[in-house]
Amino acid sequence: MARQDLFESPDYYQLDELLSEEHVMIRDAIRNYVKKSISPIIEDAAQKCIFPMQIVKEMGALGCFGPTIPTLYGGAGLDNISYGLMMQELERGDSGVRSTASVQGSLVMYPIYQYGSEEQKMKYLPKLATGDWLGCFGLTEADHGSNPAGMLTHYKEEGDHVVLNGSKMWISNAPFADIAVVWAKNEIGEIKGVIVERGMEGFSTPEIHGKWSLRASATGELLFEDVKVPKENILPGVVGLKGPLGCLSKARYGIAWGVLGLAMDCYDVALRYAKERMQFDKPIGAFQLQQKKLAEMVTEITKAQLLNWRLGTLMDAGKANAAQISMAKRNSCAMAQDICRDARQILGGMGITDEYPVMRHMMNLESVITYEGTHDIHLLITGMDITGFNAFK
Repeated sequence: MARQDLFESPDYYQLDELLSEEHVMIRDAIRNYVKKSISPIIEDAAQKCIFPMQIVKEMGALGCFGPTIPTLYGGAGLDNISYGLMMQELERGDSGVRSTASVQGSLVMYPIYQYGSEEQKMKYLPKLATGDWLGCFGLTEADHGSNPAGMLTHYKEEGDHVVLNGSKMWISNAPFADIAVVWAKNEIGEIKGVIVERGMEGFSTPEIHGKWSLRASATGELLFEDVKVPKENILPGVVGLKGPLGCLSKARYGIAWGVLGLAMDCYDVALRYAKERMQFDKPIGAFQLQQKKLAEMVTEITKAQLLNWRLGTLMDAGKANAAQISMAKRNSCAMAQDICRDARQILGGMGITDEYPVMRHMMNLESVITYEGTHDIHLLITGMDITGFNAFK
């Protein structure tokens, strides 16, 4: 049975006053979409490990793909606060839904826009923006996660094309993707982005099964066996790891907002339950220990709201750096994990059922806190930024 979505957003410090009318309108449009189209189906999709493909074109119609990409290429031409709010609302519905949008917008459309040729932009971006095409991003390999510089995927030149070999692992959207932005080394060891298209001989995308996390999201591998890719599919505008890392900064920013939405959902469910659930002749929300949990939840949510909003204003001013984005991603994920655990405790035994979203959110977070930079890696990024010492080597 579909869960009724009664979500009310916490805004303890009246942060809506910091948003423009357009921001609020965009956020509310995505919030209403999630209530109408995501919440009724997501528990069943997660239980059955099914990716609800219909959401791709729905999100495209709402402008959720590449919202900061200029309208010339099919994007919405919005600012980064708008982008953040959209990701907040999508992940309030489910991390897998937000992952689909993050990958499409920040890891596929963004590098094509930022590093691609004009021909590449016009060919790919409009169809990705509408959801007519679905994309994925190939950086992580089975043996190279936190150290992408060690990647083994490579290509060599042959006439008017290159021959690509290797594999990528843990790739969101892969099983259904029409194109993949793949990062590989050329014959002199330079890392470049290559657009690989579905149907190219030797390119396959087997799905990864048995996940306890992101069960409503499609995850797979990318396998390249002597794949012939036209040279015009190589992104001309960047060489080296700064290419994929620039994309990851954009996506990490979206995650910082996204998991905030997840935490808000868990808090809202726990607060409502604490007011209604009777034990010892009164609502459990009247007991001190439950009030402590709820008070700490709303405090941490408020702090994250302020951190993300300030980061968004820095992004829009062109002043944000990768280390600041790392801090926000790590903070939001850790905060959301704590809130999930406390919400599950408040819900008691009901917290492990799919009548409530908390356990699904908790399992999804185990992926989100790991992908696009683990908790520990982001700590080291901040540590290196403030001390000047590189602890990675």
